[in-house]
Amino acid sequence: MKPSIHKIKDFLEEQYLRFNNPGFIDSDPVSIPHLFTRPGDIEIAGFLSATLAWGNRKSIIVHARQLLRLMDDAPRDFLVNASPADLKPFQKFVHRTFNGDDALFFITALRNICQQYPGFEPLFQSMNEQGAAHAISRFRSLFLETDHLPRSEKHLANPAKGSAAKRINMFLRWMVRNDGRGVDFGLWKSIRPAALICPLDLHTGKTARMLGLLQRNTNDWKAAVELTGHLRRLDPEDPVKYDFALFGLSISREI
Repeated sequence: MKPSIHKIKDFLEEQYLRFNNPGFIDSDPVSIPHLFTRPGDIEIAGFLSATLAWGNRKSIIVHARQLLRLMDDAPRDFLVNASPADLKPFQKFVHRTFNGDDALFFITALRNICQQYPGFEPLFQSMNEQGAAHAISRFRSLFLETDHLPRSEKHLANPAKGSAAKRINMFLRWMVRNDGRGVDFGLWKSIRPAALICPLDLHTGKTARMLGLLQRNTNDWKAAVELTGHLRRLDPEDPVKYDFALFGLSISREI
């Protein structure tokens, strides 16, 4: 018999509290932005580590750390002040299909954003009224204004073409949520947690389907929206907090 919505909520609340704690950080890509204290550095380190967040988590962390070291562990200052000679080491960077050309493009695109905006938050404020898909697409368009090879576009999710946009949604969760539990940063005060979309991947999708929170078989944008809609029934103000529970239960192989 399918468990009631109240039993699912109680279960996920318990698991959310279990997995959402500082002990979660070291083995997760969120550990990279946690190396920094200045908001501008946290944003850039978070965006880059989220961009690399597919595949083995240990490999993600190693390569994200390597990328930040190439930026002298001062990412915002590096973006603003780096010379052409400072950019040359990025040509040898590789993480899975993200190569040196992609790294150089991301660095120059981020520099362009830093020169125009005080931070990332204004670029996503339309989430509150127009939704996450609109905000992500708007950010993507701005990012792609910098000259780039067509191959690099695959590293920027496009909800308009059906992508679940797991990595950018994860980055947004890090920046927006602030529950005081030490994992998410809550740097952005103008965007409501209720506007977030749950990061959807094989792990969260598997758990969500087993709990009856997701019917759609494909892990695409429609599925992410469907899942988030069910999570809003559990917590209308902060639905994406259950990402901790869904992901944690899967990687711990408990469900």
